[in-house]
Amino acid sequence: MASLRNANPRLKNYFKENYIPQVCEALLCGILVTCPEDPLRYLEGMIMVIIKSGLQNLLWDMCIAPSMKSNIRRLSETYLEQLFELDDQLMTPELMIKACSFYTGHLVKTHFCTWRDIARTDENVVLAEKMNRAVTCYNFRLQKSVFHHWHSYMEDQKEKLKNMLLRIQQIIYCHKLTIILTKWRNTARHKSKKKEDELILKHELQLKKWKNRLILKRAAAEESNFPEQSSSEVSLVDETLKCDISLLPERAILQIFFYLSLKDVIICGQVSHAWMLMTQLNSLWNAIDFSTVKNVIPDKYIVSTLQRWRLNVLRLNFRGCLLRPKTFRSVSHCRNLQELNVSDCPTFTDESMRHISEGCPGVLYLNLSNTTITNRTMRLLPRHFHNLQNLSLAYCRRFTDKGLQYLNLGNGCHKLIYLDLSGCTQISVQGFRYIANSCTGVMHLTINDMPTLTDNCVKALVEKCSRITSLVFTGAPHITDCTFKALSTCKLRKIRFEGNKRVTDASFKSVDKNYPNLSHIYMADCKGITDSSLRSLSPLKQLTVLNLANCVRIGDMGLKQFLDGPASIKIRELNLSNCVQLSDASVMKLSERCPNLNYLSLRNCEHLTAQGIGYIVNIFSLVSIDLSGTDISNEGLNVLSRHKKLKELSVSECYRITDDGIQAFCKSSVILEHLDVSYCSQLSDMIIKALAIYCINLTSLSIAGCPKITDSAMEMLSAKCHYLHILDISGCVLLTDQILEDLQIGCKQLRILKMQYCTNISKKAAQRMSSKVQQQEYNSNDPPRWFGYDREGNRVTELDNITSSKGASELTVEKSTYSSEDQAA
Repeated sequence: MASLRNANPRLKNYFKENYIPQVCEALLCGILVTCPEDPLRYLEGMIMVIIKSGLQNLLWDMCIAPSMKSNIRRLSETYLEQLFELDDQLMTPELMIKACSFYTGHLVKTHFCTWRDIARTDENVVLAEKMNRAVTCYNFRLQKSVFHHWHSYMEDQKEKLKNMLLRIQQIIYCHKLTIILTKWRNTARHKSKKKEDELILKHELQLKKWKNRLILKRAAAEESNFPEQSSSEVSLVDETLKCDISLLPERAILQIFFYLSLKDVIICGQVSHAWMLMTQLNSLWNAIDFSTVKNVIPDKYIVSTLQRWRLNVLRLNFRGCLLRPKTFRSVSHCRNLQELNVSDCPTFTDESMRHISEGCPGVLYLNLSNTTITNRTMRLLPRHFHNLQNLSLAYCRRFTDKGLQYLNLGNGCHKLIYLDLSGCTQISVQGFRYIANSCTGVMHLTINDMPTLTDNCVKALVEKCSRITSLVFTGAPHITDCTFKALSTCKLRKIRFEGNKRVTDASFKSVDKNYPNLSHIYMADCKGITDSSLRSLSPLKQLTVLNLANCVRIGDMGLKQFLDGPASIKIRELNLSNCVQLSDASVMKLSERCPNLNYLSLRNCEHLTAQGIGYIVNIFSLVSIDLSGTDISNEGLNVLSRHKKLKELSVSECYRITDDGIQAFCKSSVILEHLDVSYCSQLSDMIIKALAIYCINLTSLSIAGCPKITDSAMEMLSAKCHYLHILDISGCVLLTDQILEDLQIGCKQLRILKMQYCTNISKKAAQRMSSKVQQQEYNSNDPPRWFGYDREGNRVTELDNITSSKGASELTVEKSTYSSEDQAA
């Protein structure tokens, strides 16, 4: 081959055209006949032999071993001529080549067919082996799958058996405890009775001894002619031990005094020297709330208090206090201060903030809402409060966008977690961009009452604040679907917006992908929300609170599609107020798909009937239900009374309800804590007496608009319901000043009292009552016409009610927008 490479090109082409096919033929014949174990090594050797012999001497059987060649005698040309009777002509070379080619091709074909059969036999064997392995693998995987299912089944059975055993053990343990406690109680009662008998006997014996001594003294006095001692000089009563609270442990004393306000603590410190020492415990002054005594305690006392307890104070509350700047300056002495609330303080200025920031670098919570701070205060925050986590600037309208730019100075406010910018209408898009640059770690953001808030503001904010989990922007009518698209980069868990007409179903099309961890959704009074949005919310697995109040386009089909998804499993609070298209079918679906529902509002759902009330009873986890403005009657209340776990019931403006229905419900609801029967004009004193008898744990009661309620019933209520905190008697025109005296005696925990349109309650009595409660609403005006009666409780004509129907409807809509959290607050 090397000689071929070195030959001239013409000779190369000649060899390539004439000898290369013969070389391949010779090699193929050799490998087919010989069948070597290593074909590559065999081909390499034969090629070397051909090169050494020269291509001119190439024969087709050159690569076949001599031992494997057939013994064919070479015929001479003469013999061939005789054999083929060619005496008269000679054998030409062409015929000779043709004969040799035919013979060679036949030989090659024979050997090649033999080799192919051998190869096919090997392939069949290999294929059979592969098939066997495949069958074995399939059988193994099948056995593995069956074993896996069997193993899972057995594990479940073991787990169930384990739980059953634990339950049985718990039952046995509880039974043992019951037996032990029963025996202990009987023994304790026996010992107590025995001890009591011994004390009585001992007391009687002591009395006899004193009598005998008295008799002896009298006899001795008569004999000695001494004047008889008066009976007042001789005590026949045994000395009793006095209870001294100062002997209690310090931890118990602190727990007692923590329940007192600052005013009460000051009064207790003036009782005695021992009580004064108790009120001077260091832990008692960690948190000081001056807002409760803002109209009582002068600035001088505040300064002296802060000066004395400056090292112990951790939390200060000056909300609404009208103090001098010098008083605020004394806060700077509290070096360990962590929480400061100066909201609604009209005298709080930038200078006051400067003194506080220089002396209290450890502040974590700062509430500056509704104050007169400017950009000077905004400059101080990042320089001094390096660990600030909670900041409220609500309704502070004197700082500008430049002030927000200052938040990035120094170490910045990068640790800020909660930020409230409600009512700061002066902030522009650039201001929100400054906030995003400075407060990248914000997680909870509140922007209420911001009519200037637009989609661009939110986009500028979330560009760098991607950790936001809670967002509230009520009163932002210009927010659209673009805002929700921009918020997809955040890991939202709670979102709240109300009264927005630009938010549509498009915002919730991919809510399960963009916000998979959403747990609280408030979208009240959003007219653009339809059944399509509910269908989009159904895949949310973490949803627990959903408020759809005043979303009038929502119907049974949308709620059904929502409840068919996994979101219905964990839902705890559901507000469907004013969703007028809902009917009994929705309530039936709720009873089937919501096992953990605690709060349900169906206010003003006009299509709800007694059958729907029956479905509500099947929601066993329900604690609070709002059926105000529905067509519920006494029959529905009787059905609802079968639900033994209800603690809150609101049936305001249900005009078909009478005393019999409320009485039947109260008899079966002894754990009732909140009741709203306002504007049910048919109710009388009977329901108040029923509440006083059966519902002594009542904490909130609204009987506004019930003109038949009198002082006698309220006297009974105040004598029995000692836990009453909230009371609304607006429009109860028959009540007089006597009711306020009864409330002061019986309901000492009363905190909120509403007395609008109470014509027979004097202003003087109301002023006396204002010092006993935290919040009070009072006026003695005549009831509005839409109440349906006059100042004496007499019904007015329907012609008079027509002019006031608009006011009543507005009140209904306003009341229905509150969620369960708002009512609790």
